[in-house]
Amino acid sequence: MSDVQDFIRETVTENPVVLFMKGTAQAPQCGFSARAIQVLQGSGVGTLVTVNVLDDEEVREGIKVFANWPTIPQLYIGGEFIGGSDIMMEMFQNGELADVLKEAGVIE
Repeated sequence: MSDVQDFIRETVTENPVVLFMKGTAQAPQCGFSARAIQVLQGSGVGTLVTVNVLDDEEVREGIKVFANWPTIPQLYIGGEFIGGSDIMMEMFQNGELADVLKEAGVIE
């Protein structure tokens, strides 16, 4: 499990915006992941790293442990865990997501 935790830690710290999701940005495999992609695109995120947890059972289980969060998708901005699709949607609607993305230098 430590190799998986190292992979996750490196991925979220080396990339400004990372979404662990089911499927890909072009072909989400669940409604929550699709909504997360829509929220990020609607926020103006151009560069987004996605990790398809359906490709690797260890990553799918490891990300839940990493954030101590039981569901997927999971969003990380600037190395910090933000939350799942419901939290993303709430933050998008109240303007908090744009603020976090601006602080991370992802959008202007």
